[in-house]
Amino acid sequence: MELLEAIMLRHSVRAYEDKKIEGPVREKLQQKIEECNRESGLHMQLVLDEPKAFDSFLAHYGKFSGVKNYVAVVGKKSEDLDETCGYYGEKLVLYAQTLGLNTCWVGLTYSKVKDAFVLEDGEKLYCVISIGYGTTQGIPHKSKPFEKVTKTGRDIPDWFREGVKAALLAPTAVNQQKFTFILEDKKVTAKPGMGFYSKMDLGIVKYHFEIGAGTDNFIWK
Repeated sequence: MELLEAIMLRHSVRAYEDKKIEGPVREKLQQKIEECNRESGLHMQLVLDEPKAFDSFLAHYGKFSGVKNYVAVVGKKSEDLDETCGYYGEKLVLYAQTLGLNTCWVGLTYSKVKDAFVLEDGEKLYCVISIGYGTTQGIPHKSKPFEKVTKTGRDIPDWFREGVKAALLAPTAVNQQKFTFILEDKKVTAKPGMGFYSKMDLGIVKYHFEIGAGTDNFIWK
C-alpha cells in the first residue's frame, strides 16, 4: 500500500478487536518508531497489552473500547515539540495503516499509567495514539473547502491542489482543520490557526501535504 492510498483509507478508529499486535507487524512497527525517533529526537514508545490507560470514565466518554495498545508520544520540551510530534506521529499512523492496523490520535481522554512508558529528564508525554485491529475501518470526516484553507494567486499548480487535498484528509483535533497553506511561486507556508492542539495538527497536515504535493515540487518557507 502506498502512502497516498493509506491517506485515502485511513480514518480514526476508537473500538478495537481483542487481537494482539505480534510477529512481523510488531517488528516492522517497532522499527518504524525507532527510525522516527532517530530522525526527530523524540522518544516515542510502543505500549502493548496495557488496558488501564483506556479503562476510565474519560476514555468511555471518548467512545473508546478494547484499547490495549498505544504509542506514547514523548519528547523533550521545546518550542517546536508540538509540530514535531504531529509530523512524526502521523508518519507512524500512516505506516500503521499500510500494515493493516487502525489508529486514533488521543489528546485528553486517557489515563497516564505509571511504568507503562519511560520519561527521561526534561521529557513530557504529549499525547498517545491508540493502535490495533479496529472493529471497523472508521468513517470519513467532513472537510472544509479548498478556498477556506489556502491563500494563492490566480494560477494554482496541480501539485498544490493535490497537497491541500491530502492535508484536508488529515486528522485534526475535533476535526477543526484550523490551518492555512500560502503559495508564493514554489514556496509554501503552512500556518496554524488558533485552537486546541493546532500546532500539533500543523505537523500532521504538513506531512500529508508533502505526500500529496511531492517534495520535489516545492520548498517550505
